[in-house]
Parts: sequence; C-alpha cells; structure tokens
Amino acid sequence: MSNELETMRKSLREFAKEREWDQFHSPKNLSMALIVECAELVEHFQWLTDEQSKQLPEETLEEVSLEMADIMMYLIRLADKLDVDLIDAVNKKIKLNAIKYPVEKSKGIATKYNKL
Repeated sequence: MSNELETMRKSLREFAKEREWDQFHSPKNLSMALIVECAELVEHFQWLTDEQSKQLPEETLEEVSLEMADIMMYLIRLADKLDVDLIDAVNKKIKLNAIKYPVEKSKGIATKYNKL
C-alpha cells in the first residue's frame, strides 16, 4: 500500500477510535454509507448536459470535491475493516479489465465485455 494511502487509513482509523465510532463501522454500514455518498455526488450532476458537467461552477466543483473525499474516506475505511489493499486490488482489476477489454475489440466503443 502506498505511504499516503496508509497514512490516510491510519488517520481515519484514529478519527473513528477517538469518537468511539468503530462500533458503527461494520463493512455493511460502511458500504451503505459509501453508496449514500455516491448518490450525493451524482445529485450534483443530475439534469446537467454532458458539456455542463465538464464545466462546473467553482462553488459546485468544491462541493463535488468534498463528496468525492467522503467517498474515498468510506472506501478506505471499508478496505481497512476488510484488510483489503486497495492499491493491489486496483492493479489486479486493471489487469483483469485488459483481458476483458482487449484494445483491438474495445477501442472507441462502450460495449460491455460479454458483447464484444
């Protein structure tokens, strides 16, 4: 795990411990909190055109960045609880996706791997 990610994991663990929140941080509860934060992120983009979503006003971009931070914090906390190394998991998934989506079959199209 990268040093920065490990530092965040430890900080979040300590933050929860100081507040006695660890009792609430089951994988079930953390995954539910994660999806709620994802919904809050999506809410900022609801009803925008593709172009508008690429050019958010500064205030909205700040709100979006904070929602993204919430998502990342819950994901890191969930990984900590399940003893998942996120960096390893991402690297593994990239390799799996490269197999599922070979360049020669998937370049420039958004077709799911089982339909290529």
